[in-house]
Amino acid sequence: MGVISTIREDIAMARAHDPAARSNIEVFLAYSGLHAVWSYRLSHRLWTSGLRLPARLVSQFTRFLTGIEIHPGATIGRRLFIDHGMGVVIGETAEIGDDVMLYHGVTLGGKTRHGVVRGEKRHPTLRDGVTVGAGAKILGPVTIGAWSTIGANAVVTKDAPAKSLLLGIPAVIQHVKTETIEAARGLPLTGD
Repeated sequence: MGVISTIREDIAMARAHDPAARSNIEVFLAYSGLHAVWSYRLSHRLWTSGLRLPARLVSQFTRFLTGIEIHPGATIGRRLFIDHGMGVVIGETAEIGDDVMLYHGVTLGGKTRHGVVRGEKRHPTLRDGVTVGAGAKILGPVTIGAWSTIGANAVVTKDAPAKSLLLGIPAVIQHVKTETIEAARGLPLTGD
């Protein structure tokens, strides 16, 4: 997929998720979450090419400009939307699927207390379609299943299956009918 097509796709995602977005040009010029993702793509390309210091400098400059810190080593899919992004932190070994939405203050962080082994998975994996509420913290090498929702200020330290609703500190899976979650997210009913 080309750069222009990717930018158009990202703008469409922002317009679909933010009712305050009035035009494509406004989103292009004023949405810091998109600017951080676009900068991440550059820094990630540098990182994977072995240019680690320039990659880190680009990511830190972007952090200064946007308040969003995305490590260039993270793996991010298509159409990530970061709404009101200030304070978002995405760690080096985090993996994010397609169509994920993060609100401000979200941390995808590690929780290792001891020496870190190079290449060790230390950060979360968010599968496709996950939504993470403002201030939520997802810590350690946990996996959050596709189309799950994590409530604001939740602290997640354990895996969750697909279509989960996680709330609280520590976060626990709330038992909600699949149909309720799918209807709320505009997903087709599967009959589970």
